[in-house]
Amino acid sequence: MTQVNKAVTAFQVPIIDVTSDGAIFEGEGWDAVVVIATSLAEIKQDEVSLLAAHARQIDMRVGKSATLLFAPGLAGGRLIISPVADSGNEYSDVRIFAKAAREGIAIAKAAGATKPLLVVPSVTDKRFANAEQVAALACGQELWQPLEAREAKSLPPSLTAIGLLNTATHSLLLNAAESGRVLARDLCGTEPERMSAIGFAQYCVDAFADSGLAVSVIDQAEQLKAQYPLLSAVGRSSFDVARHHPRVVKLEYVGEGTITKTLFFAGKGVVYDTGGADIKVAGSMAGMSRDKGGAAAVAGLMKALSILKPKGIKVVAELGLVRNSIGSDAFVTDEIIASHAGVRVRIGNTDAEGRLVLADLLSHLRLQAQTAVNPKLFSVATLTGHVVRAYGGYPALVENSVAKKQGVAATLAEVGQLWGEPFEVSQLRPEDFDKVADKNGAADVVSSNNAPSSITARGHQYPAAFLIKASGLAETELAFTHIDIAGSAVEGDPLYGKPTASPLVALLQFSFLQVVRD
Repeated sequence: MTQVNKAVTAFQVPIIDVTSDGAIFEGEGWDAVVVIATSLAEIKQDEVSLLAAHARQIDMRVGKSATLLFAPGLAGGRLIISPVADSGNEYSDVRIFAKAAREGIAIAKAAGATKPLLVVPSVTDKRFANAEQVAALACGQELWQPLEAREAKSLPPSLTAIGLLNTATHSLLLNAAESGRVLARDLCGTEPERMSAIGFAQYCVDAFADSGLAVSVIDQAEQLKAQYPLLSAVGRSSFDVARHHPRVVKLEYVGEGTITKTLFFAGKGVVYDTGGADIKVAGSMAGMSRDKGGAAAVAGLMKALSILKPKGIKVVAELGLVRNSIGSDAFVTDEIIASHAGVRVRIGNTDAEGRLVLADLLSHLRLQAQTAVNPKLFSVATLTGHVVRAYGGYPALVENSVAKKQGVAATLAEVGQLWGEPFEVSQLRPEDFDKVADKNGAADVVSSNNAPSSITARGHQYPAAFLIKASGLAETELAFTHIDIAGSAVEGDPLYGKPTASPLVALLQFSFLQVVRD
């Protein structure tokens, strides 16, 4: 698998801090100047603003839509003005800079530039405090190409580097975050045989070689069945096919110095979801190789942390990798299966498999969290169609009462808003716990109803209640926040669109925060 690791590390387009305005000129090593600004008046470089002003006299699109200008004397003779639209709208957020950056870098690429210089004039509006960083990260999202295409066609990165003008501090964070996002996109977006549970696990092992993280993989069938009974139930039919065997990947980062906070992440990695015995029909199985976006985002987060090496925090992750297959040995509704926490779970629908995987992972993390310093637990998953129905492309945060008192979701939502990965905050209600109660008492909880979540009232909230019960978290005072990313894991085509690595950047920034209302 050495070739795979090369694919991960070699594809990233590095971001370089540039401190001198002289870099905009020909001969300084750059071959295009890409300006991302809310207005032409904000451009500080006289040579650029004069060129743009003259160009606008003959082309009224300049300053209104992304435009390529012939610019003798400037880097590569190319000047691209990509305006930021709607900055005066009080409902706009920093993603308007991301949109403009993607439009600008796409033009630079199409024009033949390989080393563009990104210019983002500073703004005073606090909503846009991270505009430079968000714009640079948006370029990475625009330029990423699928792993299959890179390997089959030997595709190199489309650019060799991106310069970020007037900064000497952003490159370390941005390159680390983008390295994690490349890994996450590869893991989420690659087809299910190439990125099976075994392939996903090996890709992680290769990507974390020499990272300093503790990495281990549980691959023995008997150990999985004993320690992850719900996950193994989901994968029961896949055990019959050697190449489809489940895996659990464990990752741990320990920063230098005194630990002041410990974060625990459970990532849903359903590498393919047929629906199981409750089979997906009418074409709804297409795109289900993307049901591993939660585990992919958590793996990417760990990659970024391994590069940045923040002090004083510990981060532990478990990724549950399993194929929900159809077969004579598949688990079925009505079965009662004890979770790792010893909670008896009645299966309500085999297509509600992700919460089963997460419950076992969270139970293992729960045991570690009980003796950890300032622990906070999270689950990250492409879990429900309901969250898409409710919030469109926004992920939801659903927290327990302990996390709510600590302000975890509120803080994470605030961070996400500033870094271009906004969340919607949902609230658990008594009805959510009532929905997962087994009414005849044979089991402790029911995993789900038997209707699609998208037409089920509170379809993305009540799974968090199930996770709290089935993982044993209900018996603790641990802060837990469930993150449903079904609407944000992929952009564009809902089946085969580009993976986003959401919410990696927001979680990375959240991990840097010190104590959160503890």
